[in-house]
Amino acid sequence: MASMALDFIRDGDIVGLGTGRAATAFVRALGQAVKAGLRVTAVSTSQVTAALATQLGIPLATLDEVSHIDVTFDGADEVDPRLDLIKGYGGALVREKIVAASSRRLIILVGAEKLVPVLGSRGILPVEIVPFGLPLCRRRLTELGCRPAVREHDGQPFVTDNGNYILDCSISPLSDPAAFEQAILGVPGVVGTGLFIGMADTVLVQDGDTVTVQQRRDP
Repeated sequence: MASMALDFIRDGDIVGLGTGRAATAFVRALGQAVKAGLRVTAVSTSQVTAALATQLGIPLATLDEVSHIDVTFDGADEVDPRLDLIKGYGGALVREKIVAASSRRLIILVGAEKLVPVLGSRGILPVEIVPFGLPLCRRRLTELGCRPAVREHDGQPFVTDNGNYILDCSISPLSDPAAFEQAILGVPGVVGTGLFIGMADTVLVQDGDTVTVQQRRDP
């Protein structure tokens, strides 16, 4: 699937690089293409991905240094029939959303197991928060019907590349994801959610040896 995704890149493109297992496979494929002569400049969504891209010889730039991003490749944790997403199990949701919003096209790479009938089917929505706001955010998110838990790493709160915490919110399937996101964003201290509504243009789905392409259909 990663090699198939390369077909969406033109020589000279500015390419956004996601974070997570699917994105890592893509970055490795892109590194091979760059070594073979493909010219690109990449913008990374995380320090981990940036380190891998540097190791593979992929030229990197920051958002300050580019006028746009032609296409971003990333994974997702849930994809519904409208191609709306839940992301953030890898912890880079806010930077991923910023890069996606800066892109002319967002292409998502997933296995068939990530397809869900309704967002929230896997039961977890990551929400990035400012550490100072933890008590308030935890209380307000509970009032919204979430059951928030601070994500941990080695017994300590997981800290994002932005210096923030993530609350993994236990949720039920969402009847109105956009409205739910707006309610969460109204809580002081919330930086962003893992809901990516109306952002993905194309989803490549791998099921065994078969890869299918799904395109967003605007209403």
